[in-house]
Amino acid sequence: MVYKIDVPAHLLGGDVDEGYGPVADAFRRNFAEHGEVGAACAVYRDGRKVVDLWGGYRDGRTRAPWQEDTLVTVFSSTKGVSGLAVAVAHSRGLLDFDAPVRTYWPEFAEHGKHTMTVRQLLAHQGGLAAIDRPLSVTDLADLDVVAAALAAQRPAWEPGTRHGYHAISLGWYEGELIRRVDPAKRSLGRFFADEIAAPLGIEFYIGLPDSVDPDRIAHIHGYKPAELLLHMGTMPRGFVLNFLNPRSVTARSFANPKVLSQTGNYNLPEVRRLELPAANGTGEVRAIARAYGDAATGGAALGLTPSTVDALVRPAEPPTGGPRDVVLRVDTAFSLGYLKPFPSFRFGASGNQAFGTPGAGGSFGFADPETGVGFAYAMNRSGFHIWDDPRELALREALYRTVLGERPQHPGRRG
Repeated sequence: MVYKIDVPAHLLGGDVDEGYGPVADAFRRNFAEHGEVGAACAVYRDGRKVVDLWGGYRDGRTRAPWQEDTLVTVFSSTKGVSGLAVAVAHSRGLLDFDAPVRTYWPEFAEHGKHTMTVRQLLAHQGGLAAIDRPLSVTDLADLDVVAAALAAQRPAWEPGTRHGYHAISLGWYEGELIRRVDPAKRSLGRFFADEIAAPLGIEFYIGLPDSVDPDRIAHIHGYKPAELLLHMGTMPRGFVLNFLNPRSVTARSFANPKVLSQTGNYNLPEVRRLELPAANGTGEVRAIARAYGDAATGGAALGLTPSTVDALVRPAEPPTGGPRDVVLRVDTAFSLGYLKPFPSFRFGASGNQAFGTPGAGGSFGFADPETGVGFAYAMNRSGFHIWDDPRELALREALYRTVLGERPQHPGRRG
């Protein structure tokens, strides 16, 4: 892990529109005060790019600079990008959020899953966070093998009664749903490339093609799981202890196969090229902001219908057993593949219409229809917060409090 690297000011690039200078100031301070190695931040507002910043080193070991077109793996921030593929499918009438999953995937009904709805599955309420059948990297490249393992999984709790973060498996379930409902039977990565990336003109991949120059990709400076013990003041204590217990549902949700449990392993070409729609999306940070920016302003370019957008902005429907997350061991709120604002994670404007997903190490992307904002930040030095990484939070605070005059973005701060 790289903890401290001096980054010269001339390696910080990009620009902001008039009035958005505080975001650029916060971006610069992240390198001077928060140990940033390499990062990018982009904001779209009302369909226009108003912030586009990048800088530092895409590889802190070699001091290779982060360029305008550097691509970075964003871990679970991928979930929000993949969620847009599901939203597009919904807008086209290919699936109904309240239909049983078995309507589209008959084999899914095994082991008491016959009543589970698409909405429950996407809200992490299905009890399917951990997959019992051991999977290898080779298995993950065969979507039929993955689908069989998913269908055979027995829920860890009665669907709808609890929720727990489906750290890796959510993307596989979403991907199989897309394969089942898409008339062309495309994978989620292919569907995203054809129906979202191409129309928007963005570069973001769910499953990195071998044709992409590896010198464009940021090196992730990750950490070993044991290092979490040194950061129980920032990571929830219950999460850390369960993550380090291989028998817990928390550990098993991140470690099938085991290679996926360490952030640094996402540098491996064999991991990057997999389609992991919940975990290994790689692309330009501005691509995430562009996609969210369209969703925040009605989704015209994405082809979203008003009913789909309305579903995305609605408050989360908690499970009957309450908001405590079985996997993360804290209270959370999920809806349709996204996190929604909740008391300990307050993002977007005060009406709580925003939806997005943070990623391991500190990345975050979201749409906020109230302000017309699509926001994205990603970095290559992994931090130790589940959300509200100080670097990301500084950028979001500068945007919302200083530029937009909205509420504080952290519950411990006052306006």
